[in-house]
Amino acid sequence: MKSNKLKLFDFTMIVVGLVIGMGIFRTAATSAKDAAEPSVYFTAWIVGGIVAFCGALTYAEIGSRYPITGGYYKVFAQAYHPSIAFAINCIILVSNAASLSAVALIGSGYITKLLPGTGWTDIHKALISCGAILIFYLINLRGLKMSSRAQNILMVIKIGMILVLIAALFYPSHYAPQAVVESVSAEVSNTEWIRSLGVSLIAVSFTYGGYQQTINFGSEVDKPSSTIPRGIFIGIIIIISLYLLVNLSYYKIVGFDAMKGEREIAYVVMERVFGKQGAIVFSAFLFLGVLAYVNALLLSNPRVMYAMGKDGSLPKIFAKQNDSTQVLTFSLTVFAAICIIILFFSQQFEDILSFTIFLDCFGMILSSATIFWFRKKTKHLDNTGIYKMKLFPLQTIIFMAAYTFVAISIAMDYKNNNYAALTGIGVLVAFIIIYFLFAKNKTNYQDASLSDPGKQE
Repeated sequence: MKSNKLKLFDFTMIVVGLVIGMGIFRTAATSAKDAAEPSVYFTAWIVGGIVAFCGALTYAEIGSRYPITGGYYKVFAQAYHPSIAFAINCIILVSNAASLSAVALIGSGYITKLLPGTGWTDIHKALISCGAILIFYLINLRGLKMSSRAQNILMVIKIGMILVLIAALFYPSHYAPQAVVESVSAEVSNTEWIRSLGVSLIAVSFTYGGYQQTINFGSEVDKPSSTIPRGIFIGIIIIISLYLLVNLSYYKIVGFDAMKGEREIAYVVMERVFGKQGAIVFSAFLFLGVLAYVNALLLSNPRVMYAMGKDGSLPKIFAKQNDSTQVLTFSLTVFAAICIIILFFSQQFEDILSFTIFLDCFGMILSSATIFWFRKKTKHLDNTGIYKMKLFPLQTIIFMAAYTFVAISIAMDYKNNNYAALTGIGVLVAFIIIYFLFAKNKTNYQDASLSDPGKQE
């Protein structure tokens, strides 16, 4: 009988698909703006890939030890006090909403390029982003779903756009002069180099996100002990290679100093190499990709809120479904509202970026740390064929240290990121307070089977 489990190629493609998103079309410029020199810039993209590799391995083992639907959100309740689990789950939802808003701003920036000379401001772009969110909110509210085939086509288009940007490297006649002959810059101290690396990693971390979802595939992989590490390694190598080549294209065509002042940097590359029409076609396809991302997050996150409503983490109204359309009306409305509120208070991509990554730092550090708890509680699973990291705990320590470094960098750079760290801490504290005020009747869904091998499925 043919196995339905994921083979090496399948799992590798899932890793690539989870990570490669829309960020690379904007975050390169933000990362360059924060980098003191090119060595900092390219180091940040390499370090980001290494951190993603360590994180993906860590989450894959957690998923192997605790294979449960929505595992990334359930692990907190196993290892931490319910108030911490509730608060982190909530800030992850807020972070996802901020990510949606940030990507919508990327799309609005490119779509405005189709109508140049009209004086587009950050407020106009935020309004376009709100419009896109509202359109897909109404589509989802009616129970209409984009087919998996359409999503796959858009994924192919996204990879195609990345390959087109890499193809620009084969047109050296369009290289920026400063990319060929670097201007002599002031010497950067070691302290400034490290500080600059930390700030540059903020945008890079956003671009490499998604690998944490490997936690959901641990029990679905064929021969996980060998397939998971190989698939993650090959997948991350592919991603690092694509990202470095795209960044090299930006660097060669636009020039490092000019990159710092660009927002829609991919448009600049396309216009210089393939002309105005090529850049317009590229922007139109990119906006389609952004819409697919908006739709996917509006589809998935209300389901997390639904699950939290079902187990009592959130009020029961979050678990309410429309009888005729099966739409999670209340959860969908709340999530869409959070996205629009974030856009209302912060119309700039960089401010939303710092806020969402600071929230992510809490989620990443605390969720990856659960591996220590799971290793202790699920020793009975060792040598049963599950995936188990070699060199543990090196990978997890590197991952946690990197996100601690990024969080500290955001906190220290408070003047340039609109106090994102203080806002993030305030949101976390507020959710903990809300838990003790309103979630006293929360269902405790810790899994007894973790400590009893006889109950393990």
